[in-house]
Amino acid sequence: MNPERFLVVDDDESITLQVSRVLKGLGFESTVFNDPRDAAGFKAFDVVLADFMMPHLNGVELLGKLRENNPDSVRVLITAANDFKVAVEAINRGEIYRLLAKPWQLHELKACITQAVELFRLKGENARLTKDLKEKNLALQVMNRTLEAQVVERTNGLLEGMVRALDYRDTETQWHSRRVALFTRRIVEQAGVAGEPLVTIEQGALLHDIGKIGVRDSILLKPGPLTPDEWVEMKQHPEIGWRMLASIPYLKDAAEIVYQHQERWDGKGYPRGLKHEEIVLGARAFCIADTMDAITSDRPYRKGSPLDVALAEIGRLAGTQFDPTLVKHFLDVPKQDWHDIRAHIDALAARDHEQFGGKQFLSALQAGRGA
Repeated sequence: MNPERFLVVDDDESITLQVSRVLKGLGFESTVFNDPRDAAGFKAFDVVLADFMMPHLNGVELLGKLRENNPDSVRVLITAANDFKVAVEAINRGEIYRLLAKPWQLHELKACITQAVELFRLKGENARLTKDLKEKNLALQVMNRTLEAQVVERTNGLLEGMVRALDYRDTETQWHSRRVALFTRRIVEQAGVAGEPLVTIEQGALLHDIGKIGVRDSILLKPGPLTPDEWVEMKQHPEIGWRMLASIPYLKDAAEIVYQHQERWDGKGYPRGLKHEEIVLGARAFCIADTMDAITSDRPYRKGSPLDVALAEIGRLAGTQFDPTLVKHFLDVPKQDWHDIRAHIDALAARDHEQFGGKQFLSALQAGRGA
């Protein structure tokens, strides 16, 4: 596999020099422009990092032009804090996938690069598999089921990589996504859901926070309370995640769970203030699973509470924060099932740490490009 090609555009030569050196050290090729007008017609790139504040053509305008020339590229906007509103609007229009805030730490820059590469590979692999599937269907319908299974298997592997990319940024939530995915699945199983909808709901729960890839590290990893402006950015993550996934047919239904996972039964959630059955079943079940995991899991600042504390609190909030019917099903699940799921994920985490030192995603990415 040839290394991904990077385009770096910033009117500050010291910035482009620093970024190009980091890219070279990671094994990637890069083309650098200090005048955005010179970069506007460039096509030979896979990932672009462009500054927002530049003369003649700002970063959002430039990325919009580059999107026309290379729609499959991954576009990253380098912003200062006061550029955030414009940057979010650009995300919503689809011009960019990720923000990188100035000034950055070296690990933040490297993490942004690895996440952009993983997303580019995901998009390319999904497009290739979809193309293969269509071609094979025309030749022989019998192969259809086999190819669909390959799409599912390989896409799930790439989605695992995306979850690891997020976990690599925020180690406090390591394995949280995997636990709540299985917790959510168990709740809807108790409610009578079976077959393909179970898979969709588990995928949506697994990917619920994938939109946080578009949230700046200074906010995502902030140790103290967020300011009102920072909360505005944080609350964009369900929509960012939905936009990342909704265009993939296989994940269209799971994307709705990602979009709605912060909604509440009483309509006081976000981003759209949905209530009752306006919220899809998977998102309603996820809220219960997420709360149970939050209460029972250890955090750097506190120990997790016993399961009975979580059961009582969720029961108390039935009809306000949570779907009361789903809460009844949740409380009917044998307690041992929750312990077994947590033990299963803990075992996977221990094995991962023993094999890869807790950095399997990063190691695999480096191995894939021959580092």
